[in-house]
Amino acid sequence: MRVSDSRVRPDLLYVASGWNVLVTDVHGRIAGRDPQGFFAENTRVLSLERILVDGQEPTAFTTASVGAHTQLSYAEIGEREVLPPQARYLVVERFVGEGLLTRLTVLSYAAEPARLTVGLEVAADFADSDEAERGRRQQQGEVTADWDGSRQELRFDYHHSALSRAVAIAVRGAGPARWDGRIIEIDLTVPARGSSTLDILVEPIVDGVRRLAPPASYAEPDDAAGRARARLRAEMTRLHSTNVGVAATWRTAVADLVRLPLGEEPGPTAPMAGLPIYQQVFGRDTLTIAWQSLLAGPTMLRDSLLLGAEYVGQRIDDWRDEEPGKLLHQARRGPLSALGIDPFTAYYGDWATPPDFLVFLGQYLLWTGDLATVRRLVPVARLVASWLERYADLDRDGFLEYHCRSRAGVKNQGWKDSDTAIVDEAGRIAPEPVAPSELQAYHYAALRHGALAFAATGDRAYAAELVARAARLRRRFHPAYWMPDQNCYALALDGRKRQVRSVNSNDGHLMAAGIVPPRVAWTVARRLLAPDMFSGWGIRTLSADHPAYNPFSYHRGSVWPVEAGTIAVGLARYGCWPQVHRLAEATFAAAALFEGYRLPEVISGLPRDGRYPHPGAYPNACSPQGWSASAIVAIVQALLGLRPAAPIRTIVVDPHLPDWLPDLTLEGVQIGRAVFDLDVRRRRDGRTVVRTRGDRIAVLRQPTLQSRLAARYR
Repeated sequence: MRVSDSRVRPDLLYVASGWNVLVTDVHGRIAGRDPQGFFAENTRVLSLERILVDGQEPTAFTTASVGAHTQLSYAEIGEREVLPPQARYLVVERFVGEGLLTRLTVLSYAAEPARLTVGLEVAADFADSDEAERGRRQQQGEVTADWDGSRQELRFDYHHSALSRAVAIAVRGAGPARWDGRIIEIDLTVPARGSSTLDILVEPIVDGVRRLAPPASYAEPDDAAGRARARLRAEMTRLHSTNVGVAATWRTAVADLVRLPLGEEPGPTAPMAGLPIYQQVFGRDTLTIAWQSLLAGPTMLRDSLLLGAEYVGQRIDDWRDEEPGKLLHQARRGPLSALGIDPFTAYYGDWATPPDFLVFLGQYLLWTGDLATVRRLVPVARLVASWLERYADLDRDGFLEYHCRSRAGVKNQGWKDSDTAIVDEAGRIAPEPVAPSELQAYHYAALRHGALAFAATGDRAYAAELVARAARLRRRFHPAYWMPDQNCYALALDGRKRQVRSVNSNDGHLMAAGIVPPRVAWTVARRLLAPDMFSGWGIRTLSADHPAYNPFSYHRGSVWPVEAGTIAVGLARYGCWPQVHRLAEATFAAAALFEGYRLPEVISGLPRDGRYPHPGAYPNACSPQGWSASAIVAIVQALLGLRPAAPIRTIVVDPHLPDWLPDLTLEGVQIGRAVFDLDVRRRRDGRTVVRTRGDRIAVLRQPTLQSRLAARYR
């Protein structure tokens, strides 16, 4: 395994807590360039912060993120290699919570005391985080500044008729501060061989409510996001292995999952999608992260389901693509949304979230046996099931097809949601409405898993109805989408019900959902791992032989780690172990190329060969990205062939470890109320030994029914 230290967004550092993120350059500075700044609820409330000592900017020589919400930087302001000693250093500590605390400490190793003047040049432009990311403004209001000498505080106000935003920047812990209209100046006396400290508090004011800066502590702050991170940190399953790369990748993945909760009630541990730009409530992203992470801990999925249920659609609203029973795509709080420039205060343009909700509700029950939470969510589940039946199938042909109604909405509303994702075999945009293959699979799985939830809570008649609907969908799906000349399924059906005959990665989702007939499962698996689809680092979203292929596009040939997690689960479901092993090895090898074994949001589809020893990342990819982290957990689950049955205190396993991964030990696995360690060892003959320690749990070794049926056609 080649190990590298490639960084995504190499010119930036960022730390975050809940809805707030600090984005600096690599020296810890907010230099007034996009996308740097301190962002509170998708609004940049600090766009410039230039720190001066005696009129000069100190030279930072070490800057690092320390945990999820803190950053530490050391800068030089004196001469270190002279006698008598004159060395002085500036320590800049950042603490992100509901506000931002910056602690400046001058350390002196000089023999004489010194009087220094610290200057702060600050500005706030109240840009939306999306505007800062793109470097293009769509909204502009007047910003005024007011200095209150008695409070030692500078306040910036954003004046817009439909928006109330402000920020207070206060100086604490030093002598009197003054403001000359551009720079705040503070005189600081530093004793010989001593130190002096001052604090800068940046406190956003949103709709008249002031969000206080956290204390200067590297411990988790006592707010919703801090408590959520502490809860997850205590819960997460630990992995040990003699394969150090796998163990390191797991550690990074679970650390990133701990880093990402929004702290939003009623589901505080529900994760954001990624940093630095997807700090908001998502539907399918949040649910997918939490589902793929179940082996690491169940709390994220419970909270993601609860949070998603809060946003169930209530009305017909074309601007928001909202319908009764439909679930949220995304909700953000920046100026573009608050001003109605985009519909994303609560936007429903996604066909994947509603079926995902039903699938993952059933999965949550199997992993936890938590009937109380399932009963609480069943009324929303019924609304979602009603939406699938009444609204999601536009032409009543039995397949889900989407069509964007909002003039500022998302064009493609399946999993591949970029504007150019759905292309036909000639590279042309497929006409709407579109019925992507993966949505039919999600619908099938939703009916079956929803039935489990309804049956468990007493509505067996409705459960039976859903199972019957799933069976009808499964019978119709294969003949409508199968392309026998390509040995795979069509990407979609277009608005004229013609196959969109593009070879793509959706087939892995179909296998995960179980809609693929066992007689073609091995054919599909081999097609997914064919050279035009498998780059060596993962499975391309679109075949490299396609005329629209672009390895650095978002969905036309790039590789998404999140798909590796879902596809591995699907391949294991049908017992396609050689393909599981190749995909797992590729994913762990890709992780080793990036700093800290952290997989970014998207990597390129370039082939893994001597010409391209590193695939590179999609431009402006998020890192950390929640579902790139959760994919690692899902791959390990796939290798174990693990299926939970918490209501009967049992796990079913069919472990197949490759020779490069001879052992796995998972500490703190949670199935229902049982917490136990799971130890799996590969013997020389390839067979595995499974042992458990801790709370009693029944272990049943058995392959899936679909894998036994598929083996007949191998």
